[in-house]
Amino acid sequence: MAAQVTINEGVLWVGGEAYPLSNISHVGQRRLAVDQGAAWKKFILRTIAWLIVGGIFASVVGTFGTIVLLAVEALLVWKLVSALQKPPVYGLILNTSGTQRAAIWSTRQEEIQQLIHEITRAIGNPDIAQVIVNVEHAVQGDLIQQYGSGSIGKAEHSGSGSIQGS
Repeated sequence: MAAQVTINEGVLWVGGEAYPLSNISHVGQRRLAVDQGAAWKKFILRTIAWLIVGGIFASVVGTFGTIVLLAVEALLVWKLVSALQKPPVYGLILNTSGTQRAAIWSTRQEEIQQLIHEITRAIGNPDIAQVIVNVEHAVQGDLIQQYGSGSIGKAEHSGSGSIQGS
């Protein structure tokens, strides 16, 4: 998914969100990556639980139970591999009036770094001509973050604007 970021007449536009350059106090980047340790832990716990339950099921049902046992274990392995192969995502972080907002996310760090450069240049030179940056690898979807041990927070994100908790 591509997204367009425009700097024009002292305003940063990210999709339908407007950020006056004079209100931006900090521009930065955030990197989110899969917690591989948590993915492995989840896989191991699910596998142990399934081998106990599935083993009982297979011993009672027979051949069909063994096929189900192997199929579910294959699904668990597939989910682990899928989780471990997810690329990190990089976010453009803007501080405005003491509030930190994730303006846009991309799977390419270079795109976010280019945005940071263009925004800081525009803040330093407010009379600069219009700048348009196309973020070709913008990310859309849900963001899951974990704080502390076992506490999970879910936030939905459309690729522009701040993250809305659900």
